[in-house]
Amino acid sequence: MTRLFHTEEGDPQAPPLLLGSSLGTALAMWDAQAPALAERFRLIRYDHRGHGRSEVPPAPYEIADFAEDVLELLDELEIERASYCGLSIGGMTGISLAARHPERVDRLVVCCSSPYMPPPSAWAERAAAVHAAGTVAAVADTVVERWLTPDYAADHPELRAGLRAMLAASPPDGYIAACGAIERMDLRPLLADVRARTLVIAGEHDLAAPPQSHAWVIADGIPGARYEVVPAAHVANVEQPELVTQLILDHLEAD
Repeated sequence: MTRLFHTEEGDPQAPPLLLGSSLGTALAMWDAQAPALAERFRLIRYDHRGHGRSEVPPAPYEIADFAEDVLELLDELEIERASYCGLSIGGMTGISLAARHPERVDRLVVCCSSPYMPPPSAWAERAAAVHAAGTVAAVADTVVERWLTPDYAADHPELRAGLRAMLAASPPDGYIAACGAIERMDLRPLLADVRARTLVIAGEHDLAAPPQSHAWVIADGIPGARYEVVPAAHVANVEQPELVTQLILDHLEAD
């Protein structure tokens, strides 16, 4: 069992909602959403295996492992069924969890994510760069450059610096193993098995996972999924915090 660092906010008796972060980040990436979501939900934010303050088990990792970690966290917290919202690798985790354990997921939000991210060589090269340097800082500037639109990054230098610092501090062994999981990932066969009511949010200017070839594939493959595009790059919840928060709330509270 991999112990996941997590925090809880809100009413313990409210409907539970888990938030999963993007590759190389920690639960703080949801700071803008947390206050509003905690008003209505038992909000549980966590760090993926190999990320933040969670344990860093030995490689290899697969996306299914990330999902099983969440399942074990739900069991630990004695939660039978919860809603789940994840961005990037957090969204991949949510798809895997909802497809493989439909009885445990109420509603699902997948943000700026993908079921399949070729070419595999790109992830191998990124992992090799981190391995050679011994730190995720080796790729931080290149990665963060695609997280925010250029104008937004220029207007919010402190926010960009904070994201870079979070990424650079990510445990290198965990990051390398997570890159390997994405390198080998293909969730497309699982999409039709998702039964949770699903919202897919795409960043209009997302260079890491361009909407038409990534988020739209998810929305098209999950039965009845709703698809929304917001004017942002890859970390849409950071660049468009109010809009993304409202989309999440509307989806989770809809009749």
